[in-house]
Amino acid sequence: MKYKTLDDVNVKGKTVIVRVDFNSTVDPETKKLLDDERIKLHSVTIRELAEKGAKVIVLAHQGRPGDADFIGLGQHANRLKEILGIDVKFVEDVVGEKAVTAIKELRDGEILLLDNVRTLSDEMAKKSIEEHANSMIVNALAPLADLFVIDAFAAAHRAHASIVGFIPKIPTVFGRVMEKELLAIDKVRSVENRPIVYVLGGSKVKEGVEISEYVLSNNRVDYILTGGLVAQLFLHSKGINLGDVNVKVLEGRGLLDLAPKAKTLLDNFKEKIITPKDLAVKSNGFRRELLVEELPTDDEICDIGSTTMEYFAKFLSNAKAVFLHGPMGVYEDSKFIEGTRAVFKAAVESGAFTVAGGGHTIAALSRLGLYDKVSYISSGGGALLEALMGKKLPVIEAIEKYQTTFFS
Repeated sequence: MKYKTLDDVNVKGKTVIVRVDFNSTVDPETKKLLDDERIKLHSVTIRELAEKGAKVIVLAHQGRPGDADFIGLGQHANRLKEILGIDVKFVEDVVGEKAVTAIKELRDGEILLLDNVRTLSDEMAKKSIEEHANSMIVNALAPLADLFVIDAFAAAHRAHASIVGFIPKIPTVFGRVMEKELLAIDKVRSVENRPIVYVLGGSKVKEGVEISEYVLSNNRVDYILTGGLVAQLFLHSKGINLGDVNVKVLEGRGLLDLAPKAKTLLDNFKEKIITPKDLAVKSNGFRRELLVEELPTDDEICDIGSTTMEYFAKFLSNAKAVFLHGPMGVYEDSKFIEGTRAVFKAAVESGAFTVAGGGHTIAALSRLGLYDKVSYISSGGGALLEALMGKKLPVIEAIEKYQTTFFS
């Protein structure tokens, strides 16, 4: 990588701040953690730092102030301890006397998780990198540390104090999650890995249109296979009548406003945007397939059809890189998971480098038993899409601006 990683520093005996993303699903009633996937993910970087003899200070957030999942990180500390199999210290403090004392008492190889950084009033303030470098958390902790490790890829599109503020003040390197995410993005963006195929489905239609516009306009993709509401919007933009019930779904979600942009993309890149040939609808509770030529329908569209599954598989069989974002239909219903099964299976069996992102994509892969067959599962939603769309993440901007200050 052109950026510094843990491979470029000796952390033995050093005090190291590592910013991770432990943001997890929380039961709104009991306030209990419902998953620990991100804690497991970042435990790799944390374990490596501890095993190499660093004094490890972990920074993380959970939820946003005012939201039901905005809680302290005590449960996260306990779960991290269970995952690592070693002690993890925790204090209900971030920048106060308790936190500073606990940091100063750390020994080589010990781990300390501080409390939710979003309890600080200036953590999420809209400020420049330089202004964040003068925030409460940086002023309190930077003088105590030798190194900052940024590992929170899923929050890397946020210019928050604990994300970018340390970078101008102390040497900074990427942790293993950041490193792997950026390498995976490079692979799926590389002109050497052609053809590149994007599979865009699900209900995140705005994101689907935006990423389509970028990758098509910048020759970053060869084909875009569409499913879910993304496909329905493109079909509607082609002038195909989906039927009142389906148009109302698009209208109810405010997606018809995207139709002009989708129409322009179809006009300019009609050979590259691949829409379904047939669809599966819910008819009296059962699956029924019909050709696009047979539309409109009074039934709800819930999946792509069998002909489309075979059609999409041909594009995927020749791909060198594939990006999966969104299921092909209502995968939660066993009658309408078939399109997602066929397309995702074709992607992972193609031999292409596959990257998957988005909560529903990952959930569908898990349900289908394909999770472990994808080349790389991204931990980031918004950060992943912004990076693929060529937007410079605030973390990258800060690193590029200040890395040479500390590394010649």
